[in-house]
Parts: sequence; C-alpha cells; structure tokens
Amino acid sequence: MNKIKRALISLTDKSGIEGFAAELDELGVEILSTGGTAEKLRQAGIRVVDVSEFTGFPEMLDGRVKTLHPKVHGGILHQRSNPDHLSQCKAHGIAPIDLIAVNLYAFEKTIADPDCSLENAIENIDIGGPTLLRASAKNFQDVTVVVDPSDYKAIISEIRSTGTTTLKTRFQLARKVFALTSSYDTAITNWLDKVDVATNDYFKGV
Repeated sequence: MNKIKRALISLTDKSGIEGFAAELDELGVEILSTGGTAEKLRQAGIRVVDVSEFTGFPEMLDGRVKTLHPKVHGGILHQRSNPDHLSQCKAHGIAPIDLIAVNLYAFEKTIADPDCSLENAIENIDIGGPTLLRASAKNFQDVTVVVDPSDYKAIISEIRSTGTTTLKTRFQLARKVFALTSSYDTAITNWLDKVDVATNDYFKGV
C-alpha cells in the first residue's frame, strides 16, 4: 500500500477537523479542500490547496459543482496496482487522492423545520458528498475514507506508524460510508414521499 500523500477534506460538520488536518499537514500530507472548510483550515494556519486550483476548473452553479471532476474522481478511483489505470492517469495528469474526509449536507436538520419548503429541501440534497464517499468506499483497497470524527485519532495513529492505514481499517471505514449514504437516501425518499404534488406551491402553474 502506498503512503498517504494527498487528502481531500470537505465537511458540513467541521467538529475536530482543525486537529485532524493539522496532524495530516505535519505528516506531509497535501490537503485539498473547498469553500467554508478551506477557509476554516486556513484560519487555523493549515496549508490548503483549493480543489478548483487542483482541477483547473472553478466551483460553479452556486456550489452545486465543486468536486465533480475527472481529476478528483480519477484520483480516487484508479487502482494503484493496475498498470493500465496508472498509464491513463499519467496521460491525463491525474494525481492520486489517498484520503477523503467528507460528511453531508444536513438534510434531516433542514426538513426538521415544519415550514421547510420543497425548494429548500432540494437545495440541501448533497450530490458531490455522496459521490466522493461512494467512490472512496468502492476503492477502499487504496483509499481511506472518513465520515466519523471519532475515527480521526485512530487514523492518524496508523498513518504515523506506517504512512498509511491498514486494509482492515479501510474496509471498516467503507462500511460506515455505505451505511451513511443508505440512511441519507432513505431520509430523502421518506420526506419526498410525503410531498403532495396536487397542493404543493412548487408545482403551481406546471
């Protein structure tokens, strides 16, 4: 397993991230980030590269498109032991991303407001986050994915010891991802199922 050299951190719940990112930085891990997370890390004195600088493509569409780019997902999904994947990455200038720390837009918190509109609920459906998480979890053979701040300490300990995390750890972390994305999609489905298309203002005039 290659050492962790680059991480992408993009969080809604930023609790504890300064300490985790500072330790990654101390260990020589390059940190990519977006928006408010990048700002928070910089305020803590942590070196950060904006994802838009990494991809050469700006964040756009009111933040709807930030990490949905081949340089991000190619960097996550390529198999490090696959010569053809490595050749394609080299040809297209795709660098590996070895650790992903992501959590999701607070959809359930948004819809807890009894006055939440369908439009507001839709804007709080995360797209980039689940995509990053599922890509990373699928490629747990090579990528460490973190959704739970309680895992930060153990992950740092493993990286300090060997430069990376164990395959068993990465598998356990991947399982957490699929549990999270499953429950997230279920919450969205359950709420949308309660929307009355006949009476909801969103559909008037359609």
